[in-house]
Amino acid sequence: MYSNKKMARIAGVLYVIIIAAGIFAEFFVRQSLIAPGDAAATAGNIAAAEPLFRLGIAADLVMILADVALALLFYILLKPVSQPLSLLAAFFRLGQAAILAVNLLNLFVGLQLVTGAATVTALGAAQAQALGLLFLGMHGVGYTIGLVLFAASILLVGYLVFKSSDFPAILGVLLVVAAAGYFIDGFARVLLPNYGDIETILTLIVFLPAFIGELSFAVWLLVKGVKTPRPQLRPSHAF
Repeated sequence: MYSNKKMARIAGVLYVIIIAAGIFAEFFVRQSLIAPGDAAATAGNIAAAEPLFRLGIAADLVMILADVALALLFYILLKPVSQPLSLLAAFFRLGQAAILAVNLLNLFVGLQLVTGAATVTALGAAQAQALGLLFLGMHGVGYTIGLVLFAASILLVGYLVFKSSDFPAILGVLLVVAAAGYFIDGFARVLLPNYGDIETILTLIVFLPAFIGELSFAVWLLVKGVKTPRPQLRPSHAF
C-alpha cells in the first residue's frame, strides 16, 4: 500500500516526464520541422529528419500515458479536499489525454503523405505535400482542443492545491494562472482569424506561467511530497 507521500513523489516524477516530453515533442521537434504555409519545405524537413519526427510522436505517447496515471494520482491525493472537484479534474485530464491520443493519427497521416513513395506517386508530390501540411495543421487544432480541457483540469487542481494545507498556497495560485493562460490561448486560436499575427505573444503568455507553475508543483511533489497522510483543509467552506 503506497502512502500519500510516496504517491505524491511518483506524481512528481510523472509530471516532470510530462513536461519534458511535451516540450521536446512540440518545441524541439514539430516547431523545428513544420514550416507553416510552406508544404514543400515541411515535407523536405520531415523527410530529412524522419527518425526525429517519429521520436516526437513517441514522446507524445509517453506524455499521454503519464497523464492518465497522473490523473488517478491527483484524484487520490486531492479528493479529501473535495471529491467532486477532484473527480471532475481527473475527467478533464483523461478527456485531454484521449483527444491527444486520437490526434496523433493526424501526425501519422501527415508523415505518410509527405514521405510515402506510393502516396506521392499516386497523388503527385505537390498535392501530397499540401495534404500532408493540412493534416499536420489539423494536429495543431486537436492539440488546442486538448489543452482547453487540460486548462480546466489544471484550474481545478490549482484550486484544490490552494485549499489543501499540504501544499504551499502559492503553488495553487501559479497553477490557476497557468490555466488562465491555456484558456486565453485556446479560445484565441478558435475565435481570432488573425491569430497567427499574435501567436508569438500568446505563446509567451501561455508558456512562461505554465512552465513556472507546473514545474514548481512537479518539483515540490518530487522533493517534498505531502506533509500528512491526508490533506487538511484551510479554514473555509469546502465544495
